[in-house]
Amino acid sequence: MLGDKIAEETGKITGVRVLPGEGGRYVKIEISFQAAGKLLGVNASDTGTYVAYERLPGVLYGEGQGIIATESGEGIIWHGFGVGRMVGPGMAAQWRACVTYQTSSQKLARLNTVLGVLEHQTDEQGNVTTKAWEWK
Repeated sequence: MLGDKIAEETGKITGVRVLPGEGGRYVKIEISFQAAGKLLGVNASDTGTYVAYERLPGVLYGEGQGIIATESGEGIIWHGFGVGRMVGPGMAAQWRACVTYQTSSQKLARLNTVLGVLEHQTDEQGNVTTKAWEWK
C-alpha cells in the first residue's frame, strides 16, 4: 500500500552516453541528472545516474544510484531500479521504480527503513520530474 509522499523534485538531464550492451545485441544508455526539491519536507538537491536498457522496442529497464544533499549538508545515498517506456522523441520517457536510501543523518534516519516507489518522467528537452511515496 502506498503511504506518505516522501519526495518531490524537478531538474534537468546533464549528460547522456550510449554504451555497448551485453553480447553486442543491446545498447545501454547512461543518463545523469541533477534535481532539487523536498525529501521528507527538507530542501535537498539530488545528483544521480541511471543506466537504461531497451528490453523490447519502447520498453526499458533501468538501474541507478545517486546522492542527495540537504541544504544543511546532510547526505543521503539512494539506489533504485525500475521499468519505463518511451513516450516521445529524444529522452521522453516515463518510469516506475523502487528506491532505497542510506543516511547517517539523525533527522532523516527514517529513510534507512523505507522502500520508496516512484514516478520519474523526462521530456524531450531533458527536464525531469520525480515523485516518491513510502511503500507500507
